[in-house]
Amino acid sequence: MKIQKGSLLALYAALELGQDPGRQHSTADIADKYGVSTHHLAKVMRHMVRSGLIQAVRGVGGGYRFAGNPGRTTLLEVIRLFEPMESTLELTGATGTAATPVIAELRSIAGEIDELTRAILDTITLRTLLNAIERRASAPPAQPPRARRARSRRSA
Repeated sequence: MKIQKGSLLALYAALELGQDPGRQHSTADIADKYGVSTHHLAKVMRHMVRSGLIQAVRGVGGGYRFAGNPGRTTLLEVIRLFEPMESTLELTGATGTAATPVIAELRSIAGEIDELTRAILDTITLRTLLNAIERRASAPPAQPPRARRARSRRSA
């Protein structure tokens, strides 16, 4: 699965705003935190405002805040604002009549993969992802695998 840049920026913004829906954040603050273009993020934020996912707050101290419920808003809802979530199956050089049933089956499989991907993304809410991120951040660092010791062969 490949997530487009706009979708990824939207996820960054939704997660940041969804952490504390009552708090406002500026585009610059979010862009700086994630190391992304403020200009590109601003375009994404405008689209998110038009969709109703976030609200723009004007005036001094303005910014953006989350308009929905992070416990009910799914990753699929955010990603679908920016991409169709369907695979593009590129098959070059497949022109013979014998290739037709193979291509049809490959397209069918790609469709099933798309359905599964959408189903999974539709079950993961922003709150679920925020909780997972928090658990990962507070977990002790993973230990590197131990080097295997060479076994010495004993002669009997």
